[in-house]
Amino acid sequence: MALIVQKYGGTSVGSTERIKNVARRVARFKEKGHQIVVVLSAMSGETNRLIGLAKEIQAEPDPRELDVIVSTGEQVTIGLLTMALKELGLKAKSYTGAQVRILTDDAHTKARILSIDEHNIRADLVNDYVVVVAGFQGADKDGNITTLGRGGSDTTGVAIAAALGADECQIYTDVDGVYTTDPRMVPEARRLKSITFEEMLEMASLGSKVLQIRSVEFAGKYKVKLRVLSSFEEEGEGTLITFEDKDKMEQAIISGIAFNRDEARVNVLGVPDKPGIAYQILGPVSDANIDVDMIIQNVGVDGTTDFSFTVHRNEFTKTMDILNKQVAPHIGAREVVGDSKAAKVSVVGVGMRSHVGIASKMFRTLSEEGINIQMISTSEIKISVVIDEKYLELAVRVLHKAFDLDQEDA
Repeated sequence: MALIVQKYGGTSVGSTERIKNVARRVARFKEKGHQIVVVLSAMSGETNRLIGLAKEIQAEPDPRELDVIVSTGEQVTIGLLTMALKELGLKAKSYTGAQVRILTDDAHTKARILSIDEHNIRADLVNDYVVVVAGFQGADKDGNITTLGRGGSDTTGVAIAAALGADECQIYTDVDGVYTTDPRMVPEARRLKSITFEEMLEMASLGSKVLQIRSVEFAGKYKVKLRVLSSFEEEGEGTLITFEDKDKMEQAIISGIAFNRDEARVNVLGVPDKPGIAYQILGPVSDANIDVDMIIQNVGVDGTTDFSFTVHRNEFTKTMDILNKQVAPHIGAREVVGDSKAAKVSVVGVGMRSHVGIASKMFRTLSEEGINIQMISTSEIKISVVIDEKYLELAVRVLHKAFDLDQEDA
């Protein structure tokens, strides 16, 4: 017997028929003697519908009241699934985040979990109940409903699994695991049997949409085994996200190719080459709540240098406005130029730690296809490059082949 937390996303509970399918899947696990906690998202599209209603009343909805509104989406699905489980003859009980006592901070619409009181859940599991919990939500110390931000149901599932010391947290979604890259772009992409938390964290941060990055961070911190599975397939082992496998380090060099087409590159030219200049450039950008990704500063020549960085494409116009109106006149920069049509491609793998030549192989592969590299960033287990967006698909395909990711694991 195992204690399993299962999280189902919006597409998995997108209709009453799909909710009945989830109930039948949960029943099969119960038949095997497992203790089951189920965490649910709202029906697909429901959160967007609720936000739309709020915006019809207030162009910029009040954060506290918006949380009150959008949290109702998950309450609908937990009630419906609990009914479906009871129809199958199972004992089941639903809980909102506040009823579980998922305590969060008071940052409405993007709250962080502080603690979970698992007492009621444990008591119900002992009494043979299936416990159904609303994802994405909790309550602050004053009892106000809070939500965890987009994809927050993944984080709820992992946090509950951590609090209960669950044997596994299963994330059911519309894909059957984590792939070497997006199979819609590269048909030869393979489903990985396993991947480390470090690799998954990099993949999530670099554009892979399979798991919310905060949930992977949480799982790694509390050592919760994660498994990504398809809610539309009866069988399948999915992808296990777990701790670093020393044997694997000596075999698979690269686990996947991640990419993000929503990049914009900004260059501040002719910047005085002196201490504190990076802060003078990036400080105002940060104050505007704009996230900066890759940063490069050239070697100074004749007392000046060039400073380049990337931001999300949606923030490009705002960033250029700040640099042209505030930063450049203040620091005496010669010119500010940018490109909103950039993309980032990354190779990811813990095997890089014990293998040399990964970077040169990546750069040679791109060079042979005539793809110019604009920026480079590296870490222990990833190498990222910024390229022109029009070459993105070609770059992903040739790198996937160059690193033999279309071949089955040894």
